[in-house]
Amino acid sequence: MQMADLKAGQKGRILTLSNDQPAYRQRLIAMGLIPGTLFEVIRLAPLGDPMEISVRGIALSLRKKEANLLKIEIING
Repeated sequence: MQMADLKAGQKGRILTLSNDQPAYRQRLIAMGLIPGTLFEVIRLAPLGDPMEISVRGIALSLRKKEANLLKIEIING
């Protein structure tokens, strides 16, 4: 599943990072978005882009195109 499919309030876990854009992949890793990391979607902009997520107590805003480099799973509950 891709991160852009999530709605506000949903939680997930990062499974892998795509190698399509190596430079941006390194930026995501530097922000702490590594496999196994839990996150929560805080809010979406009115048109759906960008999205704000909470990771380890820090709020990050990501464009959907960039967030789709992350392959995730939804965490229920």
